[in-house]
Amino acid sequence: MAKPKELLEELAHPGPHEVVRGNLALAGLPGVVFTPRSGLGLPGVAFGHGWLQPPGRYRALLSHLASWGIVAAAPSTQRGPLPSHRIFAADLRATLDLITGVRLGPGGLSVDPAKLGLAGHSVGGGSAVLAAADDSRVRAVATFAAAQTLPPATDAARKITVPGLHLAAEGDLVTPAAGNAEAIAKAWGGPVQLRLLGKSSHLAVTEGTHWSQRLLHGKPQRRTQRVVRALFTAFFLTELGGSDKFRALLEADVKRAAIEYDPGLERAA
Repeated sequence: MAKPKELLEELAHPGPHEVVRGNLALAGLPGVVFTPRSGLGLPGVAFGHGWLQPPGRYRALLSHLASWGIVAAAPSTQRGPLPSHRIFAADLRATLDLITGVRLGPGGLSVDPAKLGLAGHSVGGGSAVLAAADDSRVRAVATFAAAQTLPPATDAARKITVPGLHLAAEGDLVTPAAGNAEAIAKAWGGPVQLRLLGKSSHLAVTEGTHWSQRLLHGKPQRRTQRVVRALFTAFFLTELGGSDKFRALLEADVKRAAIEYDPGLERAA
């Protein structure tokens, strides 16, 4: 059996699938979708962007998921300074509708409606929690630097019984772990894990440059992006794809991503 470090290294690299990028606007919702070239009954994930961030700042993350056989779509809505978290959650659910109900390619590509997940960064993470609480189709939720929302994501978390993976940045001055990701994780109604990413910041998961960096603390960090891609991929392949190959990675501390809270592992110990 491969060691967690070896699994992390494997998943940090692109998977075996050729990736195709599409435009959600063609189906009626602004945004992007990344898919493998082909595949039937694939897992599908809707991703919520952070405050003021365009979905393009997560291109490599979405493409990475697609390279491992996961359809990943991100709506480009609620990008103003005063977003409605409730509406953004509805847009994430609508994104799941699109990737399961609309033809995504010329043929030989489909998403299994029983293999759906949600993910997000900052307010997109908090909105993903809101969306999951109101959508029985969702089977897994992953966030990075999740922000509190209105209505509160912590209240929504209590209603969620599917697995959750929450990654928090140690140096996050925008959504500090203790008041956001940790609170959401400890309110979670189902299996949950919280990891703290060392030497990381609020914008570490984003890519390229953007004017919002003048307002928000942090900047893109390749080491953080590498770990997030690997852990998100392992999580969704395990919880949506039904594979146990990468479960050992999800159950172990890894460099720069220590497990801070996991009631399941504590009981097992």
